[in-house]
Amino acid sequence: MEKRTNWRKDARKEPVVTDLDALVPQDHLLRKIELVMDYDWIYERVSSLYCHDNGRPGTDPVVLIKMVLIQHLFGIPSLRQTHQRIRDTLSYRWFLGYSLLDEIPHFATVSYAFCERFPEELATEIFEHILNKALNEHMVDPSAVFVDGTHIKASANKKKLQKKRVAETAKVYSDRLRAEVDAEREKLGKKPIGDLPKNDPPSGSVAGTTERSVSTTDPDSGLFVKGEHERCFAYEAHTACDRHGFILGVEVTAGNIHDSVAFDDVYRSLTARFDPRYFVMDAGYKTPWIAKKLFSDGREPILPYTRPRTPADRYAFWMYTYDAETDTYICPNGGVLRHTTTDRDGKRIYRSTPSRCAGCPCKERCGANAKGQKQLTAHIWQAELDRAEALRRTESGRKLYEKRKQTIERVFADAKEKHAMRYTHYRGLAAVSRWVRLKYAAMNLKKLANRSWRRAFFGAFRHLFAPFRFVPPLPARG
Repeated sequence: MEKRTNWRKDARKEPVVTDLDALVPQDHLLRKIELVMDYDWIYERVSSLYCHDNGRPGTDPVVLIKMVLIQHLFGIPSLRQTHQRIRDTLSYRWFLGYSLLDEIPHFATVSYAFCERFPEELATEIFEHILNKALNEHMVDPSAVFVDGTHIKASANKKKLQKKRVAETAKVYSDRLRAEVDAEREKLGKKPIGDLPKNDPPSGSVAGTTERSVSTTDPDSGLFVKGEHERCFAYEAHTACDRHGFILGVEVTAGNIHDSVAFDDVYRSLTARFDPRYFVMDAGYKTPWIAKKLFSDGREPILPYTRPRTPADRYAFWMYTYDAETDTYICPNGGVLRHTTTDRDGKRIYRSTPSRCAGCPCKERCGANAKGQKQLTAHIWQAELDRAEALRRTESGRKLYEKRKQTIERVFADAKEKHAMRYTHYRGLAAVSRWVRLKYAAMNLKKLANRSWRRAFFGAFRHLFAPFRFVPPLPARG
């Protein structure tokens, strides 16, 4: 067989005279980031942590932070893999300011800097700095905030656990609820809640505590069980974003903390900086306290429809008509349910008169007891939930809730599919919180850089063709 001589020769060892800047595409993401990011404030922030006139030179702190940004921007699972990819990726070396032959800082140096040297709040400051840039460029619209939580699998074996009694989470609204309940009970001629005996705790337990499964590997994580999901230890990132997908804030908790419990911390951090009018949330946040809090502060909650939990053959709660003047409920058959008491959980208890309902043909449908008495419960803040339900039916409420799938749900999808946030290698609430904030900072930075690039490109394009723009003639004067 005749030997072919027109194959392309091996040029892997052929010397080429060029510079690294010429090998990185002009529209590369890291080039766009360099155009919008500044790092002088980082040098000032960490200057006191380095000795400038003694000892061997330290690694540039901005290089260490850039290595972490590369990890989160491109969804690299670990710092070890990040170090390896930077060594053989030209654009990553260019971003760090290193040549082809420079030695890349070891991944352990990066890890030590964030765990031991840099201040704990540096990750939060990086997140806030990038968000401020987006705000200054008028890319953020905090008038409507979308709030939800997503679980992150912890680095903990689900079989290594032990049962412990831990203190119950105190509700931030307990004092306010107790005051309103006591005032209402006083009107009904009942004793205050503080004077009532509490239910005895189970034998061998202490009042105010509950039994939970605690991981021996990572005690800060929580056992997550939901529907058909596999039981696992996890953390939850309670996140808020705007209508454009910019992340405005995050609070990280154990995976067994309910969304409605963590909402107060998210709400406090958001309202300290922004003035949102709408809070768009899913059914996990549809509680009387959240509706009460938002309406009291002049804000509007956008909450979804929740299916009634009553059996199909029973009267649903909405079938009963409330009479505000007499504080009674009227059943579908015309019976009156009077407000008899209010319990310590803030639930008003309405009861019918047995003598009037004994012969009612609808006893089975209303769920009356053997004596013919029907009991109905409504929360002391039920009016706020009714207002939120009415707001859901408005045209603006429907449109805002439909945007959840392209805002907060899109943020979680991108974070897990493109930025490796399905699970974490870190252990401890502080380390995981830092890791999540840096990841969200990278996501905001990516969105900021791409939008700034498109804005500059289309601005130049319009300026180029401005002389050829058609201008309609002025109407002739009569």
